[in-house]
Amino acid sequence: MTTLAEDLALALDLADRADEISLARFRAVDLEVATKPDRTPVTEADLAVERAIRDRLAELRPTDGVLGEEFGTEGSSVRQWIIDPIDGTANFLRGVPVWGTLIALAVDGTPVVGVASSPALGRRWWASTGHGAWTTDAPGTEPRRIGVSGVSQLADASLSFQSLAQWRDAGHLDRLLALSERVWRDRAYGDLWSYTLLAEGLVDIVGEFDVKTYDLAALMPIVDEAGGRFTSIDGAPGAHHGSALATNGHLHEAVLEALHAPH
Repeated sequence: MTTLAEDLALALDLADRADEISLARFRAVDLEVATKPDRTPVTEADLAVERAIRDRLAELRPTDGVLGEEFGTEGSSVRQWIIDPIDGTANFLRGVPVWGTLIALAVDGTPVVGVASSPALGRRWWASTGHGAWTTDAPGTEPRRIGVSGVSQLADASLSFQSLAQWRDAGHLDRLLALSERVWRDRAYGDLWSYTLLAEGLVDIVGEFDVKTYDLAALMPIVDEAGGRFTSIDGAPGAHHGSALATNGHLHEAVLEALHAPH
């Protein structure tokens, strides 16, 4: 049996390996890009990062299961590593620096370790259950502990909603627009960055649709350990519901109520 500290150390090592691979191909003029059956893009870097992580896990945690965006589920265990090799692939292939690798370990379906690494931004965030959420502001700098904001009124809150298209396609654009009129400001920071801003206390509400387990699992411990709350848009716990609502905790019930109020 491994300790949580050992699992977190491994996740951070995996992130180092992922960053080396992905950053070397970022803004490469010969980057290979394909379209998956769901019409989303995948680059050679997505595939290479996930292969490298899986190879390392096969060596060091051979009895653990793995779920990855590009190569699916492998193995069956109460311990499962959940990998999004490049969260924000569309940004990556366009040269926008807001993207990163997400690495989680779930035990009995609950994420207990999470690492979000954004090498193009020079940033990394991580957490493990009971040990707080942390970040580094630049490579090689000392880690600092992070926490959510104390904002308690919607009128003072900053909202990040990922994209209008997501909410429109889910049939809830009217609810998003109604919520946006009740908050202080709204932005679409997007992908992992919205959640890390929330964990640092710089954004107070994040909501999105059309998300998979590998999009969310690594971010959940980071938000939770920073003092926030993470559910689906309907308030259900876990990363398996196809939607996400993360807040600083103080605002969660008010946001759920606002999103499900009669219109």
